[in-house]
Amino acid sequence: QISKMFGTVVVGVGIAGLARIRDLMNPMPSSPSEHLKLLGFVSRRSFGNINEAKQISLEDALRSKEIHAAFISTENRSHEETIRMFLEAGKHVLVEYPMALSAKAAHELWEMAEQKDRVLHVEHIELLTEEYKQLKKEVAGKDLVKGTLHFTGSVLDENKSGFPAFSGIARLTWLIDLFGDLTVTSATREKQKDKNYSRMTVHFQTANKKPLTWIEERGPGMRREKKINFCFTSGCLENFPQAPRSSVGLFMQDQNLFAKKLLGQVSKEELAAEKWRILRCLDLAEVIQQYCEEPEKIYS
Repeated sequence: QISKMFGTVVVGVGIAGLARIRDLMNPMPSSPSEHLKLLGFVSRRSFGNINEAKQISLEDALRSKEIHAAFISTENRSHEETIRMFLEAGKHVLVEYPMALSAKAAHELWEMAEQKDRVLHVEHIELLTEEYKQLKKEVAGKDLVKGTLHFTGSVLDENKSGFPAFSGIARLTWLIDLFGDLTVTSATREKQKDKNYSRMTVHFQTANKKPLTWIEERGPGMRREKKINFCFTSGCLENFPQAPRSSVGLFMQDQNLFAKKLLGQVSKEELAAEKWRILRCLDLAEVIQQYCEEPEKIYS
């Protein structure tokens, strides 16, 4: 049997793009990633070569019959347009989260991938961390009473990264994956332009009407950190459980998952659950943005 190879291109060479190039050039032995072959990268900047990888134009990447899949690691704002171009060209797509900055665009792109029978895979390395896997085990089977997830980080350029409910969708993904479907009950946002400070506070209810709060806070010099406080009928969890370091990098784990999908090794049930989760989180991100942006209601 001739092993099936998928020619691949990386689009965008920021931190994630460079990690992608590294991992594609050094696949884990005997892993699904061995079926991916890096044929080049696309960037607006001029690099020539990075290691052995050669720079190619976007047009050539879209036209090439040898390229079957694109890894999209551009800024959030351009994900939608880039995914669309590669799907239209009949390529499979892996994209860093968030796949788009509107729910409508995300649903359209997903439909397009299905119509063209192409894999559209959204990276969610936040679900692959050992820290998260331990947390999920810890939470499993417990009855939530109330909870808070508070994220702090440095300033993001919103023109590039989008509204905080989208740029911070990794946190929302955690909450949905841990506690099931959520409904937004309210959301507000405080901005101090002069201080470059932003704080978004979102209140959710679980299916059992239990309250969950997500705070996304960013300002100059703020440490990148997540704090949790999940209270269950059996007690509260305020610190992350101890977790071992994984021997396999997060991007490599994600790349293996994408390759498994290309090889048809992921079950329909898993694919359906993942699709629901990704689109549901984007739908909620949009609801949150609408809540935060609607003018103050004035009650007479």
